[in-house]
Amino acid sequence: MSAPRDDEFGFAPDYDSPVPYMQRTRDYYAAIGYATPYRWAHYTAAPFQPLKKPLSQSRVTIITTAAPYDPAKGDQGPGAAYNGGAKFYQVYEGDTSKEHDLRISHIGYDRKHTSATDSGTWFPLPQLLKASAAGRIGEVAPRFFGAPTNRSHRVTLDTDAPEILARCLADKVDVAVLVPNCPVCHQTTALVARHLERNGIATVIMGCAKDIVEHAAVPRFLFSDFPLGNSAGKPHDIASQAQTLELALRLLETASGPQTTMQSPLRWSENASWKLDYNNVAQLSPEELARRRAEFDKQKEIARGNRAA
Repeated sequence: MSAPRDDEFGFAPDYDSPVPYMQRTRDYYAAIGYATPYRWAHYTAAPFQPLKKPLSQSRVTIITTAAPYDPAKGDQGPGAAYNGGAKFYQVYEGDTSKEHDLRISHIGYDRKHTSATDSGTWFPLPQLLKASAAGRIGEVAPRFFGAPTNRSHRVTLDTDAPEILARCLADKVDVAVLVPNCPVCHQTTALVARHLERNGIATVIMGCAKDIVEHAAVPRFLFSDFPLGNSAGKPHDIASQAQTLELALRLLETASGPQTTMQSPLRWSENASWKLDYNNVAQLSPEELARRRAEFDKQKEIARGNRAA
C-alpha cells in the first residue's frame, strides 16, 4: 500500500504493532554467533483460578524480576550497561512495609528508550499500597518476592516457581501481581503465574512483551505497548502508573477464563519508531554486532562466576 493510501484510510505504519521479541531475540543471537535458537516456553492452554473473594477483601503480593541494589556489584544506576554481576539466582523476599531500592541493570530492558530513573515503572509497590489505603484491595501481603530470570525452563519450573508458591501460601496470599522487565523475565513470570494458578492463587501479569507471554499461555495479561522496563507505567508519571495498576486489578475481576489479555489504552509516544530499535539486527553494523558479542561473553562469564559462588 502506498503512503497516500495509508493517509487516506488513516492506517498506522506496519511497525506500529507489538514488538516481535521472540523473533528479534532469535535473529539477534544468531547474528552475534549463537547457532542454536532459544526455545521459548509454549503452551496452548492455561490454568485459571477465579478470585476466591472480592479484591476489596483480598491479600495481594508482587512478584518482580528487579534486583535489590547492592553497591558492591558495580554500576546499577540509570543508564548502566548490562551488568551480569548484579543478577540473582535464588528467590528473594522483601518487607512490603519498608521502602526498597530495586534496579534492572542485570537484565535486557530497552536501554535506548528507557531511562531507568523511576522504579515505579517496574515495581508498583507504592501504587499497590495506595490501592490498599483506598480500600481497592483488602491488604498488601507482608512480603513481595523476587523471581530469578533463569533462561533454564527446568530451574524456573522445578525450583523457583515452587519456592515462590510456598512463600505465597505461608503469607496466605490470594492474588499475585507479576511484573517482568526483559524478554526472559516475561517468560519467567508466565511460568510462575501458571504454577500459582494451578495451586489456587489468582494472578495477573503486567508486561510489555505480548508475544512471549501469550506464547506461554497465561491466565491474565495486561499488555502495555511500552519499551521493556516500563511494565507498571510511564516513568515519572504517577497517573500512568496508577491507571496501569487499576487496569490490572480490573482484569483480575473481569476475566471470565484463562488466556485473557487486556491492552492498556496508553501510548508511549505519538511516534512509534521506538519499536524498530530493540535488538534489531537490520539496524546494527557488523562492527556493533561483534562488539556486542564480546560484551555478552564477558558478562556471561561474570554471571557464571556469581552463580558458582
